[in-house]
Order: sequence, then structure tokens, then C-alpha cells
Amino acid sequence: MTATSSVDAPSGPSSKREERRVLAGTLVGTTIEWYDFFIFAQLTATLLGPLFLTPLNESNPGLAQILSFATIGISFLFRPLGAFVAGHLGDRLGRKAVLVMTLVMMGAATALIGLLPGYSAIGAWAPVLLIALRVMQGFSAGGEWGGAALMAVEHAPVAKRGLFGAYPQIGVPIGMILATGLLTMLKSGMSEADFTGWGWRVPFLLSVVLIVVGYLIRRAVGESPVFKEIAQRKAESRAPLGELFRKNSKEVVLAALIFIANNAAGYLLIAFFIAYANKALKMPSAQVLLATTVASFGWLIFTMVGGWLSDKIGRVKTFLAGYAIVFAWMIPLFALIDTKDIILYGTALFVLTIGLGLSYGPMSAMYAEMFPAQVRYSGISIGYALGSVLGGAFAPMIAQALLDNTKWSGSVGIYIMVLCVISGAGVVLAKETRGRPLGYSAGH
Repeated sequence: MTATSSVDAPSGPSSKREERRVLAGTLVGTTIEWYDFFIFAQLTATLLGPLFLTPLNESNPGLAQILSFATIGISFLFRPLGAFVAGHLGDRLGRKAVLVMTLVMMGAATALIGLLPGYSAIGAWAPVLLIALRVMQGFSAGGEWGGAALMAVEHAPVAKRGLFGAYPQIGVPIGMILATGLLTMLKSGMSEADFTGWGWRVPFLLSVVLIVVGYLIRRAVGESPVFKEIAQRKAESRAPLGELFRKNSKEVVLAALIFIANNAAGYLLIAFFIAYANKALKMPSAQVLLATTVASFGWLIFTMVGGWLSDKIGRVKTFLAGYAIVFAWMIPLFALIDTKDIILYGTALFVLTIGLGLSYGPMSAMYAEMFPAQVRYSGISIGYALGSVLGGAFAPMIAQALLDNTKWSGSVGIYIMVLCVISGAGVVLAKETRGRPLGYSAGH
């Protein structure tokens, strides 16, 4: 192993106060980003098709639902572009500046969706403008995660990188808890007509308040110590993207493969299961959203456990344990959901989050340790974005198409099981990374 640089000292580079500030900044930012994303994903499952694809929804509801899910996937296609741009800027200008930029961009797109007229008001312009704003969300999301992960991991003591790296990861379930909980309260507290007419806009518009809070917290966070070292050696550093693809293209591919199963299964939890329970099984919407909120707490807990466990037994073993649980649970999960019993539905989702958490918590640390410092932002952002495209981008749409064609919910489970095998192979090929030095000298 290469000699450890100053930023990899066991005591960690930052004071306890700065560490807390960094963890709060990465957690708040990713929570807001994913709250924005989940609000859209969950409303896509139940409402946005009729509002923005009105003629198609009236003539062919099944196709309208598939195309509604496709609007989730479209934004993923622009994540790699956002990852390229944000990764290049993050490796050149710093992690902090790019994190602030992506946060504001995501918030602006989300708020504008809350103001967007439906098909009945502006016709075909409604879905066109909706897709444009989704593209903006996808672009900003492509650069968000990489910066947040690096801010957490690059500030961490060596023995706690997995735990620190889990903080931006739990922004996902916390964002889902906020989104699902708010939708549950709104749907329970107003009539269906009011919610369809204007209530659905409230969660999008509230994003503005969250963005202001997140912006102020992130402004107070210091720059990553690893990036400070890179800045001091700027004359030695080549263009990050060119160097990444010359020397680390294998790591980019493996990073993408590692993520696809977790991302696909996660997006079933976020969007597909809600639509399936509401429309196919005719289960009460408020109960389904409440069960999803409860399951999100499991995702939060087991993501933290996954990060902590990866510091103890290694990233590879933790990832493989998570994917083994997701693989083994897929068929029982759908059997429980198909009972239409809300308790069994919630149990099925909660057990799934054990595997999701163990295969998500270690990701920040493992990805950071896979790439040298001078191309790290680009490498993990692009790998993560490509994994999102291959995994979650069209997972709800593919699941809906499988269900429509096979009339058997287990076919969706088999689809996820295949992805688990692919991601597990990616983890094994990447090999153990725990404890690798993160400083600039580690890549030279």
C-alpha cells in the first residue's frame, strides 16, 4: 500500500466541530435533493399522468402509467452529463462550490414544477415543460451525490470512513420520509378533489424553504482537506476527465455495475410499489404511503449500519450481504404484497430495506477509495450516474411492462434478482478498498 499522506492520518484531518458541520452539510443537502426527487417519483405513481398526459390517460391508462414512469427515467439520462460537468468542476474548483450550485439548481427546478400548469390549461406544452424541468433535476442530481460523498469521506478518520460516508447516504431515506410523510398528511387532511386540484403543488413549493436552509448550512462547511492538497499541487495535475478515462475507466465501469441493483430495487420502493398497490391491488392510498414511510425508517437505520459495518468487516463483505438479502427476499416480497394486507405489505417493504441499507451504506467510502484524489469527484460522480441510468432510470417502467405482459408480479422480482447478480459480480471484481490512502500522493 502506498504511504499514507497527511490527510489520511488516523486521527482525522478535522476538528470534531468541523466534522459535525461537514456531516450536517452533506446530510441536509442530500436530504433536500432526494426529497425533491421522491416527491416527483411518488406523484408520478399516482397523479401526474392524469394531469399532464390527460388524453392518453383517458384512452389508455396502462400506457399513460408507463410513460409517466418514463419521465422518471428521462432525468436519469442527463445525470451522466451533470456528473461530467460537476465532476470536472469539482476536481478543478473544489467540492464545496459545486455542492452549492447543484443544490440551488435542483431546488429551482422542483419549485417550478409546483407552478407548472396541467394539460387542461396549456395542452402539449405541459408534458414538454415537465420533461424540461426533469432534465434540469437530473443534471443537478448527477453532480450532487459525488460532492456530498467526498466531503464526508475526505474529512473522515481512516477507521470511520464508512460511517461518515453513510451520512450523505441516509439523505435518501430521510428525503423519502419527508416526501412520503408530507404526501400522507396532505392526502389525509384534504379532499381528493382539493389534492388533485392544488394540494399536490404544496410539496414542490415547500422545497424553496428547504433549499434556503441547505444553502446556509453548506456555505458554512470548509473545503475538503484532500482538495486543498490538490490545489497546492495544481501544477502537477492534468485535466481530470482526460486523466480519469486514460487511467481509471475500469473503476468507472465497476462503480456503475456495483450500484445498478440497489438503485433499481430502491426505485421500486420509491415509485412502483405505490402504484402497484394503489392501482392493481386497490389498496387504500393513505395506508400505502404510511407503510412506505415506516419502511423508509428501516432504510435509514440499515444504511447507517451498512456504513458502520463496512468499517469493521470490509466494504465487499457488507455489499455482498446486502445484495444476498435483496436477492433472497424478492419472491417472498411479492407474495406478501399480493395478499393486499397492509401489515404484510409494510413488513415486505421493511425487510427489503435491510438489504438496501447494507448495499448502500458502504458506497461513499468504497467509491472514494476506488479513485485517486485528482480524478475522484469525476470518477465517483460518473460511475454513480451511469449506475443510475442502468439501474433505477427505467426500473419502474420496466417493472410495469413486465407486470402488464406476464400478469405475474414475481417476474419483477426475477428482474431485480438478475441485477443483484450483476452488482455482486461488480463488487467482487472491484476488490476490497477499506483503508486505502485518499491523499493526492496516493494516486501518484
